[in-house]
Amino acid sequence: MADTFVNPIAEGADPCVIRHGDQYIWCQSAGNQGVALWVSDRLTSLGTPHVVWTAPESGPYSKEVWAPELQFIDGKFYIYVAASDGKNANHLAYALESEGANPLGPYKVHGPLATGDGADGKSPNIWAIDMMTFKQDGKLYAVWSGWDKPGSDNQYLYIAPMKSPVELAGPRVRIAANDTYVWERTEEKEGTRGLAEGPQILQNDGRTFLIYSTAASWLPTYKLGLLELTGKDPLDPASWQKHSEPVFRATEQTFGVGHGGFVKSPDGKEWWQVFHAKRERKGNWLRSIYAQPFTFKAGFPDFGAPVAPGSSIERPSGEKVAAPKLPVSASFKDARDLDGFSYYGHQQFLAVTKEGVELGAPPKDPVNAYRTGEKLVLDGGEFTDFTASIRISIVKGDRDAGLLFRVTEPSVGFDAQRGYFAGIVPATKIVVLGKTDGSSWKEIAREPITADLSKPVALGVTVKGSQISVGVDGKEVLSAKDETYAKGSVGLRVVDTHVRFDGLEVKAAE
Repeated sequence: MADTFVNPIAEGADPCVIRHGDQYIWCQSAGNQGVALWVSDRLTSLGTPHVVWTAPESGPYSKEVWAPELQFIDGKFYIYVAASDGKNANHLAYALESEGANPLGPYKVHGPLATGDGADGKSPNIWAIDMMTFKQDGKLYAVWSGWDKPGSDNQYLYIAPMKSPVELAGPRVRIAANDTYVWERTEEKEGTRGLAEGPQILQNDGRTFLIYSTAASWLPTYKLGLLELTGKDPLDPASWQKHSEPVFRATEQTFGVGHGGFVKSPDGKEWWQVFHAKRERKGNWLRSIYAQPFTFKAGFPDFGAPVAPGSSIERPSGEKVAAPKLPVSASFKDARDLDGFSYYGHQQFLAVTKEGVELGAPPKDPVNAYRTGEKLVLDGGEFTDFTASIRISIVKGDRDAGLLFRVTEPSVGFDAQRGYFAGIVPATKIVVLGKTDGSSWKEIAREPITADLSKPVALGVTVKGSQISVGVDGKEVLSAKDETYAKGSVGLRVVDTHVRFDGLEVKAAE
């Protein structure tokens, strides 16, 4: 197994991850219609998805399910999430409480929490997102981003004490201004509004920091600021001291960075930050997830600069990936068949059905969707000489669909992997063989085929040393030599095409 991995590790925004036992549990919005938990034994792969809560079809929390935050408090799991009736101005904070000790639920809904003004916190209740909780001196508090008054669209950071993990105990308190410094303004210049959201608590060596996202999430200006609890009372704004400079900001390669979280490596020796970054510089919310280590210097967090997409960095300390042994088989007709595989692509373009796993599946109601050459890769494979086969059903589209092999360091992106690819191209009815170096594609060979692509077809690859052969429905159609990659894993990949895969078989070459 390679001791490195490549960012970004997944598609998504507002990533939340906790370490529970020997697993990492990622929490994300499921297409704005629910909450999904992804369970993994590693920090560098989200693992297997499970939708644990789906919003009702109508009502005050039926739409716009944003930025869920998973926390484990006193033996139970809680998910804090913002939701509305479809109008952003009606966003409020809700708490999902696990009915037992299983993070996969079921969950009970509480709320909305009282995030407004007045003694009861509801006179009136006011717009709120990005809630999370923390303990200080044994007392539980909630922090979130909220409007100062109904309809204002001005976001500040607020705090309140809690009676329990699902109920606030007092009125909210604004922690700080959102425009103390020019870098907190949406366009980093006077005359544009300040914005503060995504509060995350980082506690280390007796110190409590509140890391917040600021400027504009839809622009490259997004970044992280820091408040430190220097006083004794978290409910007193004077107890929070704002750092004069951003603690994490964009580079030329990685921009629009923010709204993440902090977690330890598998062996507990390292701190890691997860965050999202924009896919392009123009204003939108197309984002992907990164993970990188950070340290503390003189007790203060030092996040460094965001890692560039496509660059290799060392895995978290203590992270291990079990190397699968041949033969390997997967029907992909049940979500459990995804165990041991990692998905690299927009979450809304992955679906598991009774007929097989679908890549490039267009979502019913797309949310910030974008194509990336969606792929599903077997974890830890280091195969040299082998035969791999898969059954392919073209659902819609006319571009490549097929097998990745001898592949390493997969990431989110069309050619974001190192290795070979053999695929069927419906538009021209050919089989193509090529290789990618992590950022670009180079064709090795192509041959026409006569198979009826309106029906399922079997694609097979056999590799022995530098010799590669590709077959369709059991007949060899292409043979070539290439010595670039000697070993690696196998996977499935599509390019701008909706395809159903089933019946993966990988065995040692005869």
